[in-house]
Amino acid sequence: MSERSGNSSSSGRKKGSSGRSYRSKAGLTLQPKKMRGRKPSSQRWLTRQLNDPFVAEAQSRGFRSRAAIKLEQMDDKHQFLVPHMRVVDLGCAPGGWLQVVMKRCRIETGKGALVGIDLLEVDPVPGAELLVGDITDPAILNQVHTAINGQADAVLSDMAAATTGHRQTDHLRTMGLLEIALDFADQVLAPDGIFLAKAFRGGSDRQFQDMLNQRFEKVRYLKPPASRSESVETYLLATGFRGAPPDDRFVDAPEEQTGYSPI
Repeated sequence: MSERSGNSSSSGRKKGSSGRSYRSKAGLTLQPKKMRGRKPSSQRWLTRQLNDPFVAEAQSRGFRSRAAIKLEQMDDKHQFLVPHMRVVDLGCAPGGWLQVVMKRCRIETGKGALVGIDLLEVDPVPGAELLVGDITDPAILNQVHTAINGQADAVLSDMAAATTGHRQTDHLRTMGLLEIALDFADQVLAPDGIFLAKAFRGGSDRQFQDMLNQRFEKVRYLKPPASRSESVETYLLATGFRGAPPDDRFVDAPEEQTGYSPI
C-alpha cells in the first residue's frame, strides 16, 4: 500500500516545510539514526541537514559551514566584496564567511586585511587575524584598529543569539546583538563603508532599519536562496556609511550570552 502524505508531490518525492526535496541522488530520503531522548524537533533538524543540497555543496567545496554559500549568493547579486578590502567578521565561528572573504577580497596578496572575532576558538584561516573575545570589550576594539591599520571597509555579522525555541524571545535577543554589532561598526567603519548583518524578522526590525537609514545611504533586506524559506532569518545590507548620529543611544544587550551561532 502506498503511503500518502500532504507534503508529497505527484511524483512521490518527499519534501520538507521549505519545499525542498528530502531525497538523495539515489532517490531515498536520508534519515539520521534515532537515539533515545532526542526530541522530534532535533530529529527533523538532522533530517533536513542530511538532505539539504547547500549543506552538501558547502562540504564538497571545503567550506566550514553552509553560511558560506549564503554569503557567496548575496555577494554574487550585490557585489559588495571587492579586492583588498579591510573586513571585520563578527561572530566568525566556525569560519565559513572568513573563507569566502579571503578569496573574494584577495587578502592573500598582502593587501587589505581580514579580522575575525568570536567568543569561541576558531581554527586558523591563513591570512586572517583571529581574536577571541567579546566585541564590546575595548581591548578587542583596540586590537581591531591595529590589525586593520585604522578603519574597516566592511563589517560583517552572522551572529545570532542561542535560540530558546520561543520566536519572540529569539527575535529580541538577536536584535540586541544586532545593535551591539552596529555600535561596533560605528567605531570602526570608514566613510562609505558597508555593514552586512543577520536579522530575524519581527516587531523590532523596523526600528533597527531606521537606525541604519540614519547612518547609511542605502539599506536593503536580503534573503539568499540558501537561507531556508521557512526561517525568519534575513540579512540587512547597508552601504555608504555616513557616520553615527551624535545623539544615538543603544538599548542594553541581553544579560545572558552563551556564544554566537551562525545558522
